[in-house]
Amino acid sequence: MAQFSVHEAKSNLSRLIADALAGGEVVIARGNVPAVRLVPVSPVGKRRFGALEGKIGIDERFDEPLLNEELSGWNLI
Repeated sequence: MAQFSVHEAKSNLSRLIADALAGGEVVIARGNVPAVRLVPVSPVGKRRFGALEGKIGIDERFDEPLLNEELSGWNLI
């Protein structure tokens, strides 16, 4: 575990990011007290159009008007 002061981290941020991306553990401390750990962010997967096809169904009553007691819950009447 590599520990750096805030000042050292500001001066060497690019190198610390590279170390964290390479799998190293980088800790930034205030004084001698560890404060934060620098870790890579997991990549977000790509969205695929149609990924839920066949998994979601719409009831045949979908387009029917709601009853008054159901509408009152939405503060529409």
